[in-house]
Amino acid sequence: MLMLAAPCLAQGGVEKVRGILISGPGGQPALKTSQGQLVLPEGDQATEGVLHDKRLAGADMELWGKTLPGGRFMVGPIHTRSIFVYKAGKRLMVTYWCDVCAIRTYTPGLCWCCQQETKLDLREKDDAP
Repeated sequence: MLMLAAPCLAQGGVEKVRGILISGPGGQPALKTSQGQLVLPEGDQATEGVLHDKRLAGADMELWGKTLPGGRFMVGPIHTRSIFVYKAGKRLMVTYWCDVCAIRTYTPGLCWCCQQETKLDLREKDDAP
């Protein structure tokens, strides 16, 4: 698997980091890069929900945002669509779907309508539904 060894500068000053999502120090989410570096992602409440989603444990992830001191990485706010998973060589957006109400969200949890758990739904592009 091709993974970035460290965050790199992308268009518009946004940085990207790629690695495997693991449980880091204190059980916090972490990305382990192909070079063995540990990156500690953080973000807004919705982003934190995605990073803590156990269904994504072990996923090959790419995060967009900004490098912070101490190996930390601030992921862009959830509305900027800054969280991706790689599967079968494709970069996929992380989304969640309610089969009952046909409602898409970008963080895990209960559907705001029917209160059923949303399903992880990795998508090639954001063309909801």
